[in-house]
Amino acid sequence: AAALRELRAQYEALAARNLQAAEDWYRARCARLHERAARSQEAVRASRREAGECRRQLQARLVEMESLRGAHQSLERQLQELEERHNAEAAGLQDTIGQLEDDLRNTKNEMARHLREYQDLLNVKMALDIEIAAYRKLLEGEETLFNLGSGGLPSLNSLPSPTYSFQPRSFSSST
Repeated sequence: AAALRELRAQYEALAARNLQAAEDWYRARCARLHERAARSQEAVRASRREAGECRRQLQARLVEMESLRGAHQSLERQLQELEERHNAEAAGLQDTIGQLEDDLRNTKNEMARHLREYQDLLNVKMALDIEIAAYRKLLEGEETLFNLGSGGLPSLNSLPSPTYSFQPRSFSSST
């Protein structure tokens, strides 16, 4: 019985040591697991913060993108309006150019007509100058005849008087 008690005491001491070692091992293991869980929880919190920050940045970028898209559409509309206005102005200027070209053509035609009329009047003037010169010669000739003799008057009256008639000719001029 003493041996059994001793054996039992040894077993109980061994069991107590084993229990103590198991409890120490369990506590150490739990401490490490708690430490790892705390680190994991901190990592999860950091990941969540990072994910939240990424979501905020994504939302900011989406808002910025929508704003830029609206600005782009506005600029496209303005560009289209400017092109339409430019095309309308260009068409108006083309019409003005066409009208000015027509006016220039009409003015040139009118100037050519005036030049022809001027040439015709100049030709008539030259013909009249020639006729006046011829009349002067005739008058000078009659004066010389008149001055030649005083008795020559009846003989001058017997000479047939020359008659001149002016026939305007149409002259064509190249312009």
